This record gives sequence, structure tokens and C-alpha cells, in this order.
Amino acid sequence: MPNLIRVISAAAIVLSIIINATGQSKTDANQSPVRIIDSPAGPASGEPNLFAASDGRIYLSWIEKTDAHHHALRFSILDGTRWTEPRAIAEGDNWFVNWADFPSLIALPGGVLAAHWLVKNGANAHGYDIQMAFSKDGGKTWSKPITPHRDGTPTEHGFVSMLPMANGRVAAFWLDGRKFKSQANEHESHESLANEMTLRYAIVDSNGQLSEEAELDARVCDCCQTSAALTADGPVVVYRDRSEKEIRDISIIRREKGSWSRFQAISADNWRIEGCPVNGPSVAAEGRRVAVAWFTATDNKPRVNVAFSKDAGANFSKPVQVDEGSPMGRVQTLLLSDGSAIICWLERMEKTAVIKARRVRADGTRDASITIAETTAARASGFPRMAKRSDELVFAWTEAGEPSRVRVAAMKISK
Repeated sequence: MPNLIRVISAAAIVLSIIINATGQSKTDANQSPVRIIDSPAGPASGEPNLFAASDGRIYLSWIEKTDAHHHALRFSILDGTRWTEPRAIAEGDNWFVNWADFPSLIALPGGVLAAHWLVKNGANAHGYDIQMAFSKDGGKTWSKPITPHRDGTPTEHGFVSMLPMANGRVAAFWLDGRKFKSQANEHESHESLANEMTLRYAIVDSNGQLSEEAELDARVCDCCQTSAALTADGPVVVYRDRSEKEIRDISIIRREKGSWSRFQAISADNWRIEGCPVNGPSVAAEGRRVAVAWFTATDNKPRVNVAFSKDAGANFSKPVQVDEGSPMGRVQTLLLSDGSAIICWLERMEKTAVIKARRVRADGTRDASITIAETTAARASGFPRMAKRSDELVFAWTEAGEPSRVRVAAMKISK
């Protein structure tokens, strides 16, 4: 990850903010409706991701460490009440495996699957490339890996969001360090290079062809996750931006009528932080309705917020605070058919942390929060993931330990 010293410093600042925040999470008033279900992931597994296909099936992907240096990306499908036998997508000895920058798997119209993972690209410990592969037979076999960026620089390329598009195509968004190349030729240190990460986009088809390659923002936060969704007007992507004055608020870019808009802030939080907090936003869309959730800590007050849009992300409502006083962030959001959003995040407790979920209505009213599972505040716990099928939510997270293991839970959506 670029700018490691600044990132560690920023993470320490955020941790200090959380520890000193007033108030702790409240105990849920009612018995939890959450039920733990069997996980198809084996021991030494982590970095889970979930994807809800249009046919109602849930895809779970994760990384398993098979020996000291060897990793495999596997997946399983929740079809009805059972997980399918896990299948391997790819494996290797030179992968970049990180708690915050994790692989993904999506299902495209027509039954094609697409997956991505990260592979080191040189001696630089924080230089790595994106690899993507497609399967046209349900995951039995996979194509030769494709790299959606063609710059060839030994820099960082990661924090990927993939959207399924028509005709076996994927819209891919990622953070890109290719602009470090000219500085690297001047023999500068890695720390001094990590100044101008960019947000990039490309269309990748199942035959390995790239098109529409574009730089969407020339200066973004170094290592916060991107998130993308498909609205009735076209794709949108949200991410943590970075101004010249180190204001790192959440921005959105929209594609309308074949062109990308200029980036605009979801909310003017004015969070100034000297380094990346490693805490990206999450976007969900249904038609022209959009919801975005994010973490911020302006004035040393940590918050998880959500804002709603009725016009495909062109304008947003005033943010609604979701958390209970001591949030760590690591958010995800989903939209429900009634226009409300479910937000999942990590909340710090006195000696541990919990995965929380809360429903927020478009008018700003909030349901009681629900505790999904107890976890740890350590980085090893990663980012909890969430997907929706019919009237049920499915959650996945990393249970830290020796070995770690991916756990799964489910919960019915209340009326």
C-alpha cells in the first residue's frame, strides 16, 4: 500500500478518535433474529465477499492460505438453504493478500462469472496488479487472467469494484498508481511517491478485450475502497476523494448518456486527515434511487452516515447518522424495495467490537440496530460483507484467530 508511514499514522489517529469517542453501543432490546449458518470456507480463510445474483442465488468468495506463501481464491453458491461444493478460481505464490483490499466475484447476465484478485508486480512490497478472469460454465473452468490496466508500472493497482453489464462485459473501477512512474525514474523513495493515486475505469469483456479506458479523478485517497452501482441512468462510483488541502470526503461520479460527470461530494464533511483512513464508502442503487453510506471523523467525532438520492445520484439528502457512538466504519449498504437502506458497520465496544446492522428510512427515521456477530477491532477481522435475496440478508466476515475462518450468518428482513 502506498505511503505506508502516512497510512499507519492516519490509522492511529482514527483509532485514537474511536477510543476517545463518548458513548458505547447499546444492548439490543429484543432477542437477535440473526442465525449463524454453516460456512463453506475452510480453515485459514479470510477476506470474504458476497454477491447477490439476479436469480436469487448468493455467491460467496474468499481467500484460503494453503501454505506459507500459497493462496487460493475459492467460491461457493448459496442456492436455497445449502452451499455448493467450493470451487477454485485461481491460486498462486505471489499474491498480494490484504485485509482491506480483497478479491470479488460477480455473476453477469447469461450465466457468465467474473472474478478479480491481486498479484505482486515487482520488488516493491506495495506494488501489485489486478487480475481478472471469466467463467462461462458456472465456475468449472476459468479464462486466462486479464489485467484491466496496461500501464506496466510496478505500482499499486487495487481496491476494485466490478459491475455486471450486458453482453458478457464488466465495468471495472480501481485505484491506480501509474503516475508514480515518472517520479520513480528520478530514484525517489516509495514514501515520497505515494502522492497522486488516481481513480480509473475500463470495460472488460469475457474475451479479454478492454475498452472505454479512462481516468475519472486525478487525485484520490490512497487506499480506501471504491464502490459502484448501476442506476436506471447508468453506472455510478463512489470513493474517498483527496483535495490539495487533504480534505478526504466522499465523492460520486455518474455516467449519463455515454459520458462521465465531474466528481461531486456526497456531503461537505470537511474531514481533513494527513493520510488514508482505510475506510471506503458503499453505494447501492435500485432504479433511480441511490443510497451511500460512509465513515467520517470530522472534529474527532467518528460517525457512520447514510444519504439518499432520488435522481440517480445527482443530488443527495442531508446525511443521517447510523452508528451508536463508537463506530469503526468498514461499511456496506443495501437498498430495499420500500426505499429504505440497510447499513452494516463495525462498532467498538469496551473490550471488543461488534458487527452491526440498521435499517434507515428515506425520510431519515431509523430502526433499532441489530448485532450480527461479535468480532475484534483488529485489522485481521477485515470488512464484513452483506447481500440480499428475497426477504433475507446474508452476512460474511472473518473470524480472526489461528487459523482465521470465514463465518456466515443470515437474517430475515422485517416489514
